[in-house]
Amino acid sequence: MMPLLPMPFKKLHEYLKEKLVSFDILEPTVFQTKSIPIIKSGSNVYCAAPTESGKTTTLVLTTLQKLKCEAEGTAPRAIVLVKNREKAEGLYEVFMKYTRYNSLRIYLSHEKVHIDLQKSEIFEGVDVLIVTPESLNKLFLMNGISSSSLKIFSVDDAEFVSEGKAYSILISVSQSIQKCQYVFYSKNLTPKLKSLESYFMEYAKTIRC
Repeated sequence: MMPLLPMPFKKLHEYLKEKLVSFDILEPTVFQTKSIPIIKSGSNVYCAAPTESGKTTTLVLTTLQKLKCEAEGTAPRAIVLVKNREKAEGLYEVFMKYTRYNSLRIYLSHEKVHIDLQKSEIFEGVDVLIVTPESLNKLFLMNGISSSSLKIFSVDDAEFVSEGKAYSILISVSQSIQKCQYVFYSKNLTPKLKSLESYFMEYAKTIRC
């Protein structure tokens, strides 16, 4: 018999609860207790917490929860923006741990893969797109991504958005997205991240640990 998990794990999809038990993750962190219910509510959220607080696990759990842990359609329903290829590959491996025996399709997109190949592979059907800013920008410019089914857009280790082109790319891409939940995960909530409330993070809630 599966052990009874505490809140907020108790309210997750049965598939996710089984995965948590199999990974021996039985107790939520303080950050997870605070953040998971608010993210599940559908609000735009800024999450600021230190390393090892459970941010990455929260990102994966809430993304898969939003997609009901099953494949659907062909257009991405979740986008996760990361700083670079190394971050993308690391997060892809975490997602694969949770979805290896599941129908959900996780796709890794970065600038080392030819953009035309990415476009054609995404067209065949993707549920979660893990992508770097440069690749995301190219895919949108080429109409390589349909945002019609997008439900959640997360940014992992989001401090990089305050640097270089990522900020302007994010604002530009957001203008092509009709309706979507945005969730930012970072160690610190920088003024530049907060300034996104003027664009697409309106009424965002903030969680700090």
